[in-house]
Amino acid sequence: MKVILLADVKSLGKKGEIVETAEGYGRNYLIPRKLAKEANVANVNQAKKDQATAAHRAAQAKDEAVVLGAQIEKVTVVVKVRVGENGKMFGSVASKDVAEALIKQTGLKIDRRKIELKNAVKSLGEYTAVAKLHPEVTSQFKVVVEAE
Repeated sequence: MKVILLADVKSLGKKGEIVETAEGYGRNYLIPRKLAKEANVANVNQAKKDQATAAHRAAQAKDEAVVLGAQIEKVTVVVKVRVGENGKMFGSVASKDVAEALIKQTGLKIDRRKIELKNAVKSLGEYTAVAKLHPEVTSQFKVVVEAE
């Protein structure tokens, strides 16, 4: 029996795939639990349209991430921190602080969890941060830590 998977099924396939299963497994397990639907002509055509739409959306999201990455790479983010008498910072600068400064200075909409610092920022100076915008797209930008 051929079925179209509506969800990922372990050891069978991913959502949207058309797979061959045993008759009883398909009728008694997959279809009643809404994990799959029967692969008739109408359902197969709909599944192909859905796959094409999903591929188009994924390509569009990647293109947007590439454009956003190009914009981010040109930016230098300045983070101002409190410093003690001998030039030592109070605490450290986290990726959350860098993300907030990036959003405030550029106005770009970026999820702060997607920004990472390559190494810990515990002193004044220039550092490199990475923005993971898409599974295939990452961009690096400079972070300058200055005294207030």
